[in-house]
Amino acid sequence: MKPTERQSALHIGELLSGPLGTIADIPGVTVGHCTLDEGAMQTGVTVIRPHPGDAFLDKVPAAASVINGFGKSIGLVQVEELGTLETPIALTNTFGVAAVAQAQIRAAIRANPQIGREWSTVNPLVFECNDGFLNDIQAMAVTEQHFDNACAAASTDVASGAVGAGRGMSCFDLKGGIGNGSRVTAIAGRDYTVGALVLANFGRLPMLTVDGVPLGRVLAERAAQAASAASIAKPEQGSIIMIVATDAPLDARQLKRLSLRAAAGLARTGSVYGHGSGDIALAFSTAYTVPHASDFVTLPPLLADARLDLLFRAAADSVEQAILDALWSAASVTGRDGHRRLSLRDSVPDLAQLLKRAS
Repeated sequence: MKPTERQSALHIGELLSGPLGTIADIPGVTVGHCTLDEGAMQTGVTVIRPHPGDAFLDKVPAAASVINGFGKSIGLVQVEELGTLETPIALTNTFGVAAVAQAQIRAAIRANPQIGREWSTVNPLVFECNDGFLNDIQAMAVTEQHFDNACAAASTDVASGAVGAGRGMSCFDLKGGIGNGSRVTAIAGRDYTVGALVLANFGRLPMLTVDGVPLGRVLAERAAQAASAASIAKPEQGSIIMIVATDAPLDARQLKRLSLRAAAGLARTGSVYGHGSGDIALAFSTAYTVPHASDFVTLPPLLADARLDLLFRAAADSVEQAILDALWSAASVTGRDGHRRLSLRDSVPDLAQLLKRAS
């Protein structure tokens, strides 16, 4: 979905969005998708590049928060220990993690043949959600080439919905996928932007809350009472990956605090971080880089902790907006064994009127 179409979705909170309404409102950040859409293969890869240069040579500060750890990601341990990213961030399905990590390593070695020999090894970073309802996940269709294709496609024109890693994802028993949001806030006389990209694959329909309105319960009441009760009884077993970027000068400790606020935006949509869910947030800053080969690192003046509240608010609003964007932007998809997920707009053609009546 293009930014002009994205603006027709409900705006969350009072802070203004950036001009694109995506994570690419952070200068230097680009996103690329590679989508597999062929019969039972409904999956893909999404790549987030923190800046246009070499992520290994010029690392960016980062930190992650694990809200609920039922996930199979690669690379979180080193991010926690060192507080930096050294590859693009990759998103894919659960069984595609190994192939994408291998692709990240090969790409880093092509750019820097000293890796693993004269230099240290590289830390790939891959996040995942399980798209097995719509996608034949056992086919392990994701390959290294798909990661390379997503990298090559990276730009500031960021699509949302059933694209890239989001192709086969479900959200609140509807079609989920990739979502974007951004917010701009003024701190100490200067504007800073927070952007979010989510891979939304969680929730049960009766739980869905849109800007405080219990939309899911209203939709469930439209269905047969028996079907509604069965839906309520099902556990929340999905997952969500939340990537938060900012141009504010923060260190890794502060970024960990920022990443944790993604959970506030997630909770507002109705998630309770179920037992079987993998809910992970990562935050990074583009305000400075950490050179790979340097004896000293020069940091810009960092924001004081006492000035972070508006960034926390922007992160929560951006994540909530991104989840809504994923639902709003997704197209209905039919995949493995005829399984089908309807988009929010196909399911609720009177969405605007319904929200107005329920609020």
